[in-house]
Amino acid sequence: MRILILNQVNHPDVAATAQHAHDLARHLVNHGHQVTAIASRSLYGQKGAALPKRETVDGVEIVRVGKSLFGKAGIVARVADFGLFYLAAGVRAIFGKRYDVVVCFTTPPFIAVVGWLMRLLRGTRFVYWVMDLYPDVAVACGVMKPKGLATRFFTAVNRFCLRRADRTVVLGRCMEQRVRDHGAAGDNVRRIGVWATQQVGGPIEHADNPYRKEWDLGDKFVVMYSGNFGLAHDVDTMCRAAEKLKDDDRVRFVFAGGGKKKQEAEAFVEAHGLRNCVLAPYQPLERLHESLSCADLHLASLLEGAEGMIVPCKLFGVMAARRPCAFIGSPTSELSRVLEEHDCGMTIRQGDSDALVRIIEELRDDGERCRVLGENAYAALLEAYDSQTCCERWRVLLEELAAGWEPERGDEPADGGRQRGAAE
Repeated sequence: MRILILNQVNHPDVAATAQHAHDLARHLVNHGHQVTAIASRSLYGQKGAALPKRETVDGVEIVRVGKSLFGKAGIVARVADFGLFYLAAGVRAIFGKRYDVVVCFTTPPFIAVVGWLMRLLRGTRFVYWVMDLYPDVAVACGVMKPKGLATRFFTAVNRFCLRRADRTVVLGRCMEQRVRDHGAAGDNVRRIGVWATQQVGGPIEHADNPYRKEWDLGDKFVVMYSGNFGLAHDVDTMCRAAEKLKDDDRVRFVFAGGGKKKQEAEAFVEAHGLRNCVLAPYQPLERLHESLSCADLHLASLLEGAEGMIVPCKLFGVMAARRPCAFIGSPTSELSRVLEEHDCGMTIRQGDSDALVRIIEELRDDGERCRVLGENAYAALLEAYDSQTCCERWRVLLEELAAGWEPERGDEPADGGRQRGAAE
């Protein structure tokens, strides 16, 4: 089977979708399939063309096109960069060699239109992997008006793609409901959750963790937010919790990563003179297990109202590090459900920094409870959220699609097309 993966970022980029794309491609190659990935020559958010035009990594042929002219200079600049990628990737995908299946991500938004064109012009089966739901996310973040002309237009484009995809893959239950509401054919929708992208290793004792020394954490109780500080994430609640605990020398906060709202966190820490906070950039993928393991409690967040539009994937890396997670957001969101179902964390409502402080203090004083929550998280990961399990479900889906298997009403593949937790 010849498979094309279409996503703006790919290996060696640290963006989560790049890592998931390469994990899936490598798994498919290991099962005898030919996989090509079309991506940008630029690293996510950076200007220029830093990557080679073509290379083969782990048996995956990576073809890179175009380059970023503006990086993250602003909304208009990003739209311009997206447009260049649409054109370059579309020409390469549509007029290049023929594929049996194309898997389209949502970076950039609506690149799935290229998948539909390949289906129309080349007979390629088209799978729409909905990582983020646009323009819904932009509306929830206040970037677009709910009833604006642009919003109505892009909503129509997304519905068009959802209705014409041979399969639509979503990350969780809330997202599944949203894509069904947007018109995706119910029999063609599959739930396959994301997974931990770093290598799962054994527990790292604090005394042996190099980050404890590098960041001068000592034997403190460490609360960490690691990854993308995006527009859809609630940064304010965690920053205010850090402020309320600034006089507790037993607790440290680590804010590691990047994104639009990272500047808000940095400005808050500076404005309030928070010496209990460590600010760090994205950490190398090969050291991610170490950095995540240096914390005692991790934070994840999603603005209330955005559930089902995004499913933050950082939780699954936290699970691999055997650490509990405090999620700031709606109790109906996918992450909140996973934490409750597996007893590996807790949910705090957006803006309730007092509740977050209470949780931190409770776990700080109850090391055994903190350890049990972390072990529960790791058990859940091995049961349902490891890369092998998720990528194997993808392989079955793609092979069935290429072979011409089509569901009848109420019919499902042998495994039910479902996965426990994030895929239920």
